[in-house]
Amino acid sequence: MVTRGDDFDDFVRGTSTRLLRTAVLLTGDRPAAEDLVQEVYERVYVRWRWIHTAAEPYARKTLTNLVANRWRRKGRRPESLVAEHTDQPSPDRADDIVARDQLVTALQELPPRMRAVIVLRYYEDLTEAQTAEALGCSVGTVKSQASRALDKLRLITGPAILEGLR
Repeated sequence: MVTRGDDFDDFVRGTSTRLLRTAVLLTGDRPAAEDLVQEVYERVYVRWRWIHTAAEPYARKTLTNLVANRWRRKGRRPESLVAEHTDQPSPDRADDIVARDQLVTALQELPPRMRAVIVLRYYEDLTEAQTAEALGCSVGTVKSQASRALDKLRLITGPAILEGLR
């Protein structure tokens, strides 16, 4: 017999890497990201009976809301955004690694909502509709925020670095 705990455990195993990566990109702070992901899982578990069929979108939305609330409470942007790489780069991909680091670092220059749109659309590969649902806004808002964010990132990093996002 499959229990709520078994289903939830499978959900956590299947989503933990993605949620943590998203949280790190949104916060720029791995320990804070780990705390936020833990809080997301606590909230998902409490509501599991009602949301288990749509738990991942609920978790993403909860995560983005927690990050936005954290940012509002502090009244400032995170001091740094650090790219976390788990794989060892090969020497012939050095330019790609440098470009990725520049892009991830440039994300800290964006306001939280724009950063969330970029992370969800291009790092999590969500559709515009899924991103809008996760952020609790319209598809038009996602489109305009993505466009403005990409323009700002182009100014910060140069246009060549953004080629991989589109």
